[in-house]
Amino acid sequence: MDTTRRQALTLALASAAFPAASASAAPRPTGVEGQRRADLGDGRFLNPVLAGDRPDPNVLKDGRDYYATFSSFQYYPGVPIWHSRDLVNWTPVTAALKTNIGNVWALDIAKHNGRYFIYIPVLVDGDRPLRTYVIHADSMKGPWSEPIDMRIDNMIDPGHAVGEDGKRYLFFNGGNRVRISDDGLSATGKIEHVYGGWPIPQDWIIEGFALEGPKVLRKDGWFYLFSGQGGTAGPPTSHMVVVARSRSIDGPWENCPHNPIVRTARRDEPWWSRGHATAIEGPDGKWWLVYHGYENGFRTLGRQMLLEPIEWTADGWPRALGGDLSRPMPKPRGGSGGAHGLALSGFSPDMFGTKLAFQAPRGNDYLDRVKLAGGVLTLKGQGSGPADASPLVFVAGDRSYEVTVEAEIEGDTAAGLVLFYNEKLFCGLGLGPERLHAYRIGQEERWPPGAPIDARRLHLKLVNDENVVTFFHSRDGRQWTKERSFEVAGYNHNVADGFLSLRPGIYAAGSGSARFANLTYRARGPSA
Repeated sequence: MDTTRRQALTLALASAAFPAASASAAPRPTGVEGQRRADLGDGRFLNPVLAGDRPDPNVLKDGRDYYATFSSFQYYPGVPIWHSRDLVNWTPVTAALKTNIGNVWALDIAKHNGRYFIYIPVLVDGDRPLRTYVIHADSMKGPWSEPIDMRIDNMIDPGHAVGEDGKRYLFFNGGNRVRISDDGLSATGKIEHVYGGWPIPQDWIIEGFALEGPKVLRKDGWFYLFSGQGGTAGPPTSHMVVVARSRSIDGPWENCPHNPIVRTARRDEPWWSRGHATAIEGPDGKWWLVYHGYENGFRTLGRQMLLEPIEWTADGWPRALGGDLSRPMPKPRGGSGGAHGLALSGFSPDMFGTKLAFQAPRGNDYLDRVKLAGGVLTLKGQGSGPADASPLVFVAGDRSYEVTVEAEIEGDTAAGLVLFYNEKLFCGLGLGPERLHAYRIGQEERWPPGAPIDARRLHLKLVNDENVVTFFHSRDGRQWTKERSFEVAGYNHNVADGFLSLRPGIYAAGSGSARFANLTYRARGPSA
């Protein structure tokens, strides 16, 4: 990716440093949190349109507005909602799900009779391991209702549809479907199998058949069913987008003669495992596909949101026009660009979910761990280390970046800066009452050697240079001491499972608390 597109940016999460440390600390720039910007400013864009971990994107067109949301898995507040007017420039709106109901997988946004709905599949422990919930609101900005258990079990990837008779349905993975109530809040029918998918050639290298992600579009007298197949990760050539259509919501479904309409065909392409698509009409009436994919060589960033133009053939089938997405393309016309990301000048409560999220929080009182005052975030300790501390993390969308933070611990606490995939796979550098704590591959290292030091208050920094990360510490934020460097390309789903991404963040463990200020994020060029 051309480094000129890597906009230097700052997560200026604290407007004031700790009083005793600020006098000698280097000044912190302010800026926009937005990761790589897709809009090239000349009427063209270059994918990704939303960089970083944006898995299973689902887009709703609502008049002139577009809303997107993504699988939020173990991150809470969950179900982030973003807004756009042109499908290229996106701004976060809110996090719709505050109540911790489990591991949130691919979901669906719908608008029906003036009301908004989000259908949420959740992986939980117990005798009903997969459940379907729904939340609803009068506005995409919320407030959103508490989650309602629809009593639809063992299904994932709901896709809302309305039949020719006005009745409402949810389509699910495996070509299944369930009739739901007119108010959209409960099931009224049984699970029924309605579609068998597209026959994948036996010699294709894929993760599995994996018929999932159904999205139903009604257009020109047809119901079009867009689905993902091949597996969402695994080999680069696994995922794909297939289409079927029917004159009736009840089928029969006819497969598109040029399926798959999107697929990574070779491992040297810039985007891998492309799939899970929503077809959406652009502001000028032309049509687009929004889907996700891994960046070649950077699975650590997660599945990023991609945009590709499509056309409708004379016989009524969609055909994708973007190729391997390696080149800039004309932007959708007729929409307004607007901001990308969110300008920040200090901590605010609405950052939780739009920017910061807890990784695998315990229970529903997780927000009580945080106190915001005077530009400083105080985080109450939990667990014994990063693994069970439910760190506060954020999405990184650049191949290379730098993160810095000031940290101070109070009481029996360890706290610091981490790159976190899950509780078994992370690295980081933390403060302790008598020494530094270093972590690699999810374990604390018996290191650094030497005499104990006063490590209750330090500046911390990590530099991720294309999956090689180096940690530093400093007394004043000017003179930095380098600690350790790690190669982290393997900190990804194909190694650790879970469909997550490697995210920078902060943690506090133990019975005390930690104070953080001046958390900054800056994109870097390779080997800068």
